[in-house]
Amino acid sequence: MVHNIAYLRMIETCRTKLATERMGMDLKSMADSNLYPVVVRTEIDYKFPATLGHKLTIKGRLESIEKVKFWVSFEIYAEGVDRCLVTCRQALAMVQMPAGRPQRLPKEWRDTWGGLQG
Repeated sequence: MVHNIAYLRMIETCRTKLATERMGMDLKSMADSNLYPVVVRTEIDYKFPATLGHKLTIKGRLESIEKVKFWVSFEIYAEGVDRCLVTCRQALAMVQMPAGRPQRLPKEWRDTWGGLQG
């Protein structure tokens, strides 16, 4: 069976792609500004096990935007298995380093993804 920490590694990869490819957070800009998305909460439900050799698909999406944090959600599926294996929600905040202080999310985010707020 796949170890539970392996799912979190896969979610990390999916979250990075979501941030860089869909939300426009490029790694160089983050390094230049010292402003990074930081996970502040993870909720995960292991519903059905994957086994070694399963080809997994992870679906990630931006779920909602608040003033200081945003939520992303994930579902993990295995080829040939007719149900969702894992669901996960994560809250992230944009944190200014090195002080470690959360910052308000950019207004452009609410303009771009405003329909997601809730």
